[in-house]
Amino acid sequence: MSSAEGTGYRAENLGLGAFLTTAAFFCVALVGTLAKVSGQYTSTGVLLLFQNALCLVFVMPLALRTGWRSLRTDRAGLHLLRAGAGTACWYALFFAIERIPLANATLLTYSAPLWMPLIAWAVTRHRVATATWIGAGLGFVGVMLVLQPQGHGFSIGEISAVSGALLLAVAMMTVRWLGATEPVTRILFYYFALSTLLSIPIAVADWAPVPVAAWPWLVGLGFAQLFSQILIVVAYRYASAEKVGPFIYTVIVFTAVIDWIVWDDAPSPSTYLGMALVIGGGVMAMRAKSPAAA
Repeated sequence: MSSAEGTGYRAENLGLGAFLTTAAFFCVALVGTLAKVSGQYTSTGVLLLFQNALCLVFVMPLALRTGWRSLRTDRAGLHLLRAGAGTACWYALFFAIERIPLANATLLTYSAPLWMPLIAWAVTRHRVATATWIGAGLGFVGVMLVLQPQGHGFSIGEISAVSGALLLAVAMMTVRWLGATEPVTRILFYYFALSTLLSIPIAVADWAPVPVAAWPWLVGLGFAQLFSQILIVVAYRYASAEKVGPFIYTVIVFTAVIDWIVWDDAPSPSTYLGMALVIGGGVMAMRAKSPAAA
């Protein structure tokens, strides 16, 4: 395979794109689950480093099989932005998972599509459709229901999860931009290489021993992350982020079911309502077209 093979978008196939996106976010739900279990054995920084380093070990041979020249890129800034936003997002999510219910942490972090119109407007200054703002507003009402179901104010875990949502929105947008010109293996190589480097000082500052009992969970965490990243990059080649974006919300359903089954942590009525508003508002926001796009 040449370095250019696999570069750019494919002919649109929304069904395949939706399936790949759903599969990707099932893997993301597994990442959250395995991180919650692994976090009982070691620190958040160690989880982050192990996740990225394991993925890099498997991606590097694929990326280098045609030589270092295949890794040349003129989009180094976007690769760094994606890695920085992604690394910070995962740390924020892992930090939140250890302090609040898994379903709540996931819902708050994966409210990211609600922030994407705001970020796009801030970057391009293009007018945003009214329906997009209405959808985002409904979603944010849902976020508030999850944040304050008992009127206790914002906890550090909830603040961390919301911060992760902003970072995830940036990471999602850069994946789509990179997918226009970069092959899958190059995108993955730079993401995991840069994320591993960024994770090292975090793990050193947050170091904790890794007992033998933690290794199976950490390996599973790494593979779940690897598959999630491969699937989402490939999915965005068959359909735009705007069209497959609503399928990101399957991670909320998957995680809520896992949280209920594994930890017997059933969502409260306000959380169910918040989920419905976040999902409905997010779909409305992503489906609406801006006047500029029209």
